[in-house]
Amino acid sequence: MVFWALTGAIVLAAVLILSRQILRRTPEEAGSEITSDMQIYRDQLKELDRDLERGTVGKNEADRTRLEISRRLLDADRQAQARMRATDAPEGTTRLAMGLAATALITGSFGLYWGLGSPGAEDLGLKKRIAKAEALRVARPSQAEIEAERPEWSGPPEGTPENYIKLVDSLRAKMQETPEDPRGLDLLVQHETNMGNLIAARTAMDRLMEIKGSEASSDDYARQADVMIMTAGGFVSPEAEEALRVALIKDASNPVARYYTGLMFAQNSRPDLAFRLWRALLEEGPDGAPWITPIRTQIERLAQMAGENFTLPPRAAKATAPLPSADPDGLAGPSAEDMAAAAEMSDEDRQDMIRGMVNQLSERLATEGGTPAEWARLITVLGVLGDTERAAAIWGEAQKTFAGTGDAFEMVKQAAIQAGVAE
Repeated sequence: MVFWALTGAIVLAAVLILSRQILRRTPEEAGSEITSDMQIYRDQLKELDRDLERGTVGKNEADRTRLEISRRLLDADRQAQARMRATDAPEGTTRLAMGLAATALITGSFGLYWGLGSPGAEDLGLKKRIAKAEALRVARPSQAEIEAERPEWSGPPEGTPENYIKLVDSLRAKMQETPEDPRGLDLLVQHETNMGNLIAARTAMDRLMEIKGSEASSDDYARQADVMIMTAGGFVSPEAEEALRVALIKDASNPVARYYTGLMFAQNSRPDLAFRLWRALLEEGPDGAPWITPIRTQIERLAQMAGENFTLPPRAAKATAPLPSADPDGLAGPSAEDMAAAAEMSDEDRQDMIRGMVNQLSERLATEGGTPAEWARLITVLGVLGDTERAAAIWGEAQKTFAGTGDAFEMVKQAAIQAGVAE
């Protein structure tokens, strides 16, 4: 109500100002103003003549001054005549024009606001906006509610090698026999994710966290939140937020937890808090970190929403892929934990599984490229398998790919040293 009263008062004031300009002078008033203006210049001419008679000004100077005053007198007369003509319009016509202008101004102003503005929006101060954002956060759907709306898994991504599918099936069967094996659960989480079977990956991750209990690290909780968020299609549920909270309690600098916490704030009308977290991550780098790319694509819009004056700095190093888990179709290579879990299988199955994953990772890096961590992982695993010739070849290619990238190059080099193919 206050808004409409203020708006009406402003529009009325504008109408009155316009009306005053239109109606303020009658022909008599205009004539009076003409007489006043021209009388001033006539008086100046008379004063100039007296100065000339007294000898206080020379004839040449008096002529120049008289010419200038006469010019101003003629200009004033022309302006006065124009004003007189403007006031000669019939009073009825003038008032009609004023009424039409006022009506157009009022209806146009309110019409534009009704169409482009938010007439029913509540007047929200800072405290109310924060309270509304908090209410939105509290009312979010749970992880279970979100997953219930997600489409059922339709099978492995198109093009997934048959041997890989069989190996994952073998892992699932193995975990039916030993459901409490943390190494096997860790492996299952990764490969269910790779296969796009996200709810199964989240279930395995939850079970793994139950087994780890108090020994779970900040990275473990960040990974649990990562799997939940991916399963929920990028939405940060209350359960994922709780995992992020614990991750940050255990390690306040955890970059993955900070990135996803910023995402949670952005999804719940707190762009100010999200911007602070993401800006700090962007400034800390390194530029090749997997969370940098998604931050760079969104932070300018986030800054605008937060009312921050922000310019995205130029990228210093080669761009990398998004967060690893953001692409469920990508098949990651084996980690050290994967290899340990594979020890539970037969020698033949274990070797097939490891080499199958190594080959997939190698092919993907050769055709699509990858992060420094993925190149380092491939070199490390090849060294463990004793395939030093192939590890050396990958290291040679990596040197060309990451030359001049600082931390990224050092990461891959350390893996090559560990594999025995670099000094």
